Amino acid sequence: MSSSDDTNRQVIKVGTRGSDLALTQTGHVVDALKEANPGTDFEVVVIKTTGDKDQRQNLAALGVGVFVRELEAALLDERVDLAVHSLKDMPSSLPDGFALAAVPYREDPRDAFVSRTGETLEELPAGSRVATGSARRQALTKNIRPDLVVEPLRGNVPTRLAKLDEDGGPDAVILATAGLNRLGLTDRVSQHLSCSNFVSAVGQGALALETRAGDTATIEVAAKLNHAGTRLEISAERAFLDEVGGGCSASVSAHAKIRGERLEFSAFASTPDGTKIIRESLVDEAANAVEVGKQMGKLFVERGARDLVAGDVK
Repeated sequence: MSSSDDTNRQVIKVGTRGSDLALTQTGHVVDALKEANPGTDFEVVVIKTTGDKDQRQNLAALGVGVFVRELEAALLDERVDLAVHSLKDMPSSLPDGFALAAVPYREDPRDAFVSRTGETLEELPAGSRVATGSARRQALTKNIRPDLVVEPLRGNVPTRLAKLDEDGGPDAVILATAGLNRLGLTDRVSQHLSCSNFVSAVGQGALALETRAGDTATIEVAAKLNHAGTRLEISAERAFLDEVGGGCSASVSAHAKIRGERLEFSAFASTPDGTKIIRESLVDEAANAVEVGKQMGKLFVERGARDLVAGDVK
């Protein structure tokens, strides 16, 4: 955090990726930060990440944290003071030197099925082509509809929707509902896929405000946007992922939902082709959320989830 000489107001530099969705999300965050911190100014700094530069390789090949690493580098060398991430892009635990200063209220965490002519996943004719860049979505789609052709797709949200509209394009794409909502594209959704059945990515729909661990002034400013319920949900999900391993590019996930005093928790892991799958769900007390995630992760490991995700099963 730096101080502006002429007005003596604090200025926080907010780092973001340059995609339409990232810029829109960061704009919402900055508006909320300004409202919560009227004595502070905010400057948006766009950082180009490897994941944005390389649109051809699949995400698994680029590795965990592909959309995060350059933003963290910018935090370390103080080009930015605060980074705004889609939480599902982040590894299950932060490297030393960083702090998760806030997790704002989570948007709709469900996946959205967007088909060319409005059919649902169940209604799409056999042999239809479904495109997604996510190993998790590929595996779940193949498990539910093995008669469909699932193919890779990279690019930002408008690019993926444009592919759907092209001649010779896929018959359907699967995207995050949260991103479509934030971009004002909710009307494109043919079907919302249930988180308990089509288990959403860890942290999907949530944003993460990351800072340097020792930057107490920026942490204090960002923490005003923290939503306790969402933070507890994503902490449970990340505890599960931390036990099993993998990340946003693996066919493993968990979803936690707190309703009053109750926690609803669903998890899955599968082979990349979706032919072998582990699913579990349970209801517990919300206060036990993180422990539930950790114990569910250990159960999945005992049942061979790590080999399953890696494809090392006969």
